[in-house]
Amino acid sequence: MRKTTQTNFRILLLFLMMAFSPAAFSQNVVTGKVTDSKDGSALAGVTISVKGTRTVTQTASDGTFKINAPANATLVFTSVGFATMEAVVDGKPSIDVSMVQVNQQLNEVVVVAYGTKRKGDLTGSVTSITAKDFQKGVVNSSEQLLQGKVAGLEVTTGGGAPGGGSRIRIRGGASLNASNDPLVVIDGVPVESNGIAGSSNLLNTINPNDIESMSVLKDASATALYGSRASNGVLIITTKKGAKGKIKFNFNTQLSTGIVGSTVDVLSADQIRSIILDDAAKTGNNTYKNVLGTANTDWQKEVYRPAFGWDNNISASGALKNIPFRVSVGYLTQDGILRTDNFKRLSGSLNLTPKFLNDHLSVNLAIKASNTKNTFADGGAIGSSVAFDPTQPVNAATGKFGGYYEWLDGNGTLIDLATRNPVALLNQRDNTSSVNRLVGNIQLDYKIHWFPDLHVLFNFGIDNAKGSGNDNIDSASATNYKTGGRKTYYEQGKKNTITDIQLFYSKEIKKLNTKVDVLVGHSYQDFITNVKNFASFSYRAIADPSNPQKKDTIAGSEPVFLTDKPEYRLESYLGRVNLSVANKYLLTASLRRDASSKFSKENRVGYFPALALAWKI
Repeated sequence: MRKTTQTNFRILLLFLMMAFSPAAFSQNVVTGKVTDSKDGSALAGVTISVKGTRTVTQTASDGTFKINAPANATLVFTSVGFATMEAVVDGKPSIDVSMVQVNQQLNEVVVVAYGTKRKGDLTGSVTSITAKDFQKGVVNSSEQLLQGKVAGLEVTTGGGAPGGGSRIRIRGGASLNASNDPLVVIDGVPVESNGIAGSSNLLNTINPNDIESMSVLKDASATALYGSRASNGVLIITTKKGAKGKIKFNFNTQLSTGIVGSTVDVLSADQIRSIILDDAAKTGNNTYKNVLGTANTDWQKEVYRPAFGWDNNISASGALKNIPFRVSVGYLTQDGILRTDNFKRLSGSLNLTPKFLNDHLSVNLAIKASNTKNTFADGGAIGSSVAFDPTQPVNAATGKFGGYYEWLDGNGTLIDLATRNPVALLNQRDNTSSVNRLVGNIQLDYKIHWFPDLHVLFNFGIDNAKGSGNDNIDSASATNYKTGGRKTYYEQGKKNTITDIQLFYSKEIKKLNTKVDVLVGHSYQDFITNVKNFASFSYRAIADPSNPQKKDTIAGSEPVFLTDKPEYRLESYLGRVNLSVANKYLLTASLRRDASSKFSKENRVGYFPALALAWKI
């Protein structure tokens, strides 16, 4: 009764949203051309997005574009070096825009490798996106904030499952076999990007509402200080911090829904019956006529549903006894459009940024913790819903296979090559996981009293993640009818610790209008992975004559327990020099030495130099 009430409430809520926003469901194609207001030349690579949504496109080489947008939508035009512009569609089929060049905010400070830098003094390719520029709309995972916001950055949604990851490509595909994912650095901690058991995307463990800025490091000059790990680029995530002042509270909640825009066009049950009965009348062959059903089942409607989501976040920031802080808690639940698909995230963060010793010692403590729970739907139901016979019902009269209709031969035996019931694929598989993650670090910046141009920097960080889950198939399922049900359990833990110590010297010679800064440091990072697998095993429920559905008694192969604990370490020395002469000529030189325990002692060390020159014309 309770489940039925919740379903009715969701359907009613969907109808209300459609009633109050009729224009949002009325899509039309908008075309146009974007030009430079200075000389009227076409602008290529301009990002056009539908405000408040994730619909994005870019202009072609001749400045033209095409995008699907509601009749009352607002289009946002952005491009590096040009002022952001907005245009209201207002039902118009074509919109031409002339963009105005603007001077870059060269004094803006952006996060780069091991520190910050004034944008006007950069010699490498670094793009920084802050909260005001992030992608708006439904954002469940951190990387989606950058979609359509950085030139050359590819953020491709990987399947659309709730909490699912996106493929990130900063420098394209450089390898056929190795990973092409960028290095991800969260508040100074380089983290594992290859995932953990039970999660399709480790970035979904970071609440997007806690992120202050994201920097994308592209070229060799910008990424060299991270060594070979940065060969695919670097994504630096910086979380929000508190500031001195009165304590402020912030609460926001977002309700969303997603629907299947269109389904595969298939024949209805009546159309199939008409074709087969007509063929039987003409040929006298009743083979297919005899297996026709009387139902009218739309299998795609049976497996799809409106995907409702609810995102709640509350935070407090300010200062307690001169200690700036920010604390936040977030809870997200997101359904998938496939029934039984769901993603939940409970997250919390704490940032403390006090200063001591007359502001000579700055402390930055950042802790982010989260628990994500996934229910993975069987994706095979999508293909089955297109191919399964619509003249057959969802449930069969017999009690076989959990009561679901399946294709049987004349002897009542399941046909091996037949398509499986898509509803049964979803309901008879229990594939769930839980992932806990803690990312935290403490950074100390000591400005030496008798030598204030020299800073001693210390950073200790940890990234601790543990994932576990079950992937079970009911013993009555047609997919495992020969061997019985299947039980699979897995556990994996990853612990990544880092210790950095650096010396940073910065000096500005005003008479010569020259600035120089030098960074030298040592880094030690340790990676430990704990893998525990119970190999999948089959079982059969021993029938109880008085209760055929009882499955308390189980017979079958015993589970096999497997364990592994790989570990490796990375020790690095690094140095960088930045020189700015007359605020016009810039030089950046850096060198990193990595020693990895993954390799033999004879081949353990690698050097990664970089040199960049720039001239402000």
